[in-house]
Amino acid sequence: MRYSYECNDCKRVFETDEVIYQCPHCSKEQEANTFPKGNLIVKLNKDDLAKLKEKEHVNMYDFFPFEVPDKDVYPVGGTPLAKPKRLAKELGLNNLTCKLDSALPSGSFKDRASQLIAAQAIHYNMDKIALASTGNAGAAMSCAGAAYGLEIVLFVPETAPVNKLMQSVLYGATVVPVKGTYDDAFALSIAYTNEFGGINRNTAYNPMTIEGKKSVSIELFEQMGRKVPEVVYVPVGDGCIFAGVYKGFYDLYEAGLIEKIPHLVCSQSTKSNAISQAFKNNNYNAIEKASTRADSISVSSPANGRMAVNYIKASKGWCVEVEDEAIIDAQLELTSKAGIFVEPAAACAWAALKQDSEHLKKEFGSDVDVCVLLTGTGFKDMAVFENRVSIPQAIENSKEAVIKRFSK
Repeated sequence: MRYSYECNDCKRVFETDEVIYQCPHCSKEQEANTFPKGNLIVKLNKDDLAKLKEKEHVNMYDFFPFEVPDKDVYPVGGTPLAKPKRLAKELGLNNLTCKLDSALPSGSFKDRASQLIAAQAIHYNMDKIALASTGNAGAAMSCAGAAYGLEIVLFVPETAPVNKLMQSVLYGATVVPVKGTYDDAFALSIAYTNEFGGINRNTAYNPMTIEGKKSVSIELFEQMGRKVPEVVYVPVGDGCIFAGVYKGFYDLYEAGLIEKIPHLVCSQSTKSNAISQAFKNNNYNAIEKASTRADSISVSSPANGRMAVNYIKASKGWCVEVEDEAIIDAQLELTSKAGIFVEPAAACAWAALKQDSEHLKKEFGSDVDVCVLLTGTGFKDMAVFENRVSIPQAIENSKEAVIKRFSK
């Protein structure tokens, strides 16, 4: 599909077949302690989009700017849409669904972006991809690299969760721990690409990451019978997943396949709430320090914060901030009452829905179609359960021990 790039900030349009990362004008205007500028939006050709309205069924690949080769090599998409009836009854919500992107190949939503970045590299005859990550994006890109035979160079802060780093090592990526923050790892990954070439996959920096993430919305449209939810709760850190969710619905709208874009709810921890605060206070200031236990959404100066704030407004959405304790409680509740095991970052969206449920029913009624996006499997970070859950002690190998164990 034909496309161009538009700067999120100055609205300049760039028509090019070359790899381009950021607006060359706005990216140089960064102010201290504010969200980065210059991120690009991929704008699909309107005539090409209009043709999709005539198709009986569409899929995410119809909306991609690049052809994805050998889709079965790295099968992204087709994740389940669960209906947690027990929890829905407790909340009084009759049409509640959860999109289980924890079921993707590497266990997180980041596979959606990594598939398109792999396609981008192959399109430009490049076999090397560099990025920075605290875990999930790196694991996803490493998974794609293993599937397609691409070299992945991953810069990570040395404090990143070991489970996620081990995934990338097992997939065969070159993992480079950095004595510093994610921002430090980000800068080094760009320096690597400038020096050694290849594609840089950094989220928001490469606009194709958001294009890949939009696939979840297009998939939802078909799964729900060619309609979309009224409200979607999205876990938010740097704002890229949120932007991808919006972009998918926006492209469906531009294609004439839906009449309106759902209300998108920015779900954040109170300890990592830069985008929520920016939306509420009408500014783009970074917070002093993000310290949420949900590491995947722990961000002080969100890389895609400006675009995310724009899209909260454009979708007539809102923000919900939840305490870290509520996030961990939500994680355990999803596991024990719905059989859905997710990492803390994903559980943030459930915690936000739960906290917001009365407001939601008041505004839209109990029959509102609401979807919670669950973005990563709980196996990503098992350390979060320390001091909260323990394995029971073994009993003796005898019938008497069983009777004793279960007798009141």
